[in-house]
Amino acid sequence: MTADTAMPMLNPAGHRGLHHEEPLLFELSQAGTAGTDWAEPAQAGQGDALGGLMRQDAIGLPELSEPQVVRHFTRLSQQNYAIDSGILPLGSCTMKYNPRLNEKLARLPGLAEIHPLQPLSTVPGALKLIENLADWLVRLTGMDAVAMTPAAGAHGEMCGMMLIKAALQDQEGGAQRQRVLVPESAHGTNPATAAALGFKVQAIPSNGRGRTDLAAFRAALGSDVAAVMLTNPNTCGLFEDEILEIAAGIHGVGGYFYGDGANFNAIVGRVKPAELGLDCMHINLHKTFSTPHGGGGPGSGPVVMNARLAPYAPIPFLQHQQGKTRWMEQDASGKSIGRLRAFHGQFATFVRAYAYMLSLGADGLQQASADAVLNANYLLARLQDALTPAYSAPCMHEALFSDKFLDGTGLTTLDYAKGMIDAGYHPMTMYFPLVVHGALLFEPTETESKATLDEFVEALKILADIAKKDPSRLQQAPLYAPRRRLDETQAARSPRLVWTT
Repeated sequence: MTADTAMPMLNPAGHRGLHHEEPLLFELSQAGTAGTDWAEPAQAGQGDALGGLMRQDAIGLPELSEPQVVRHFTRLSQQNYAIDSGILPLGSCTMKYNPRLNEKLARLPGLAEIHPLQPLSTVPGALKLIENLADWLVRLTGMDAVAMTPAAGAHGEMCGMMLIKAALQDQEGGAQRQRVLVPESAHGTNPATAAALGFKVQAIPSNGRGRTDLAAFRAALGSDVAAVMLTNPNTCGLFEDEILEIAAGIHGVGGYFYGDGANFNAIVGRVKPAELGLDCMHINLHKTFSTPHGGGGPGSGPVVMNARLAPYAPIPFLQHQQGKTRWMEQDASGKSIGRLRAFHGQFATFVRAYAYMLSLGADGLQQASADAVLNANYLLARLQDALTPAYSAPCMHEALFSDKFLDGTGLTTLDYAKGMIDAGYHPMTMYFPLVVHGALLFEPTETESKATLDEFVEALKILADIAKKDPSRLQQAPLYAPRRRLDETQAARSPRLVWTT
């Protein structure tokens, strides 16, 4: 007997406990119940002020009272799972808690209410904040310069690879370099970025240890190679321990080393990317410095670079002139790749990231990265007997498992993930990276306590036991969510964006 059949439905509307079934606003609409009462405009003696464009048909909006509208959106908000509700273990996404202090500072009138078209003389504090944040990013990475304007990680990738392309075109024979080497475990935006810029992408396989296959990488090197794009720690949650050899190899053939900084949070304060041989790297402020993430924004992807690539940095950029910090809208050298967006970057995100840095200090940032690695390895150790670790070695900031523990059950990673919803948890990242079959990628982050992780582990172990003893239960999951088994693929490919009766 399932939870659905244990007792008759007490409410014909389909409510579950204290969670109300919530129709669309259009389904709730009833003519004449609108929460506003507008008087008909007087027509006598007045002409048509809209030049014949007066609406002829009904506006088509639903009609509801004010309490109905408030309750509708409140109920929808209660169906959202968020970092304020519980742990979000998405691997490769770093969904960490966003301190409320950061939010408070970002809402200060002097920061929240400025406009990018104001005269620079009226916003010296904002410019100084951007300058200070840029200085932190340069110091933490060991690079020589930083471009603050990229709007997100993928935008930062595009910026970094544009820098490399511009530098190559400035070199004799550089335009002939058309190949970019990308490990198979890379984020999908890496090959997409290289292809969008006209490069030919060559995949480099992973070895049995989950790292880039050094022999395959060396075999792919040649005079036509423009760059290698590498994430370190990589998407398997492992440190690329042959990265110095990779850097020597790409530089030995005259290419550039682009670093995907999505996982920089695992090594902040421990090692500087410049010391690993990287020429440039984007930084996801939401992944490393605890700014909001999810729902498409707000993103920010500053790009740090060495002196070789700095002349090609995008405009606008900060520069000191006569004792003042100014945004330079023109590049006197003529080498800049140009403007990447209308204004100066995601300022509210800058405020949050800078507040986070100042709150923790350099030693605190180092401790945060250490705690992220500790939490992931704790999760790996606690779950290694219930799930199947993808690799036998310790991990960095995220723990990766395969679906081998589900062999013989008829279940898939998706079934297990749906069961996690019934257990009260947002599922981990599924089926990524592709180099691990049925991948389950967990990133507990440094912001989660041991008590939270212990509770999470016990739930995952119970689900693994259910998978072996009663697999049909997970095939039906989730039983307790407002919605059951959805066809997410069809919903993404053919969304219904317009209400039709």
